[in-house]
Amino acid sequence: MSKPRIWISNATPKAGEMVRVRALVEHRMESGLRLSKDGQVVPRNIIHEFKATLNGEPLFNWFPETAISQNPYIEFTFVARHSGALEMSWTDDQGAVITGQTALSISG
Repeated sequence: MSKPRIWISNATPKAGEMVRVRALVEHRMESGLRLSKDGQVVPRNIIHEFKATLNGEPLFNWFPETAISQNPYIEFTFVARHSGALEMSWTDDQGAVITGQTALSISG
């Protein structure tokens, strides 16, 4: 797993403007349905929760399932009302948490 890549359409929007966020994280997303070379089931390990917050206030939650491919990409929009830290976290079945953050600053 690695540091997520985060893109934001406008880091300095005016209050009330729509902001588009795109994020990509590297993860194998093992479904638990595949066999290893020796015929053993490869244990399931998928990202099962994604959270996005702005200054700790929830913006978006997503609960992916096994049908999501490796290196999941997510895109969402929200209305910018105030400046702050846009934080995202991905949690997998083994308890690993990947986090990323970017700043949002209201202009005008």
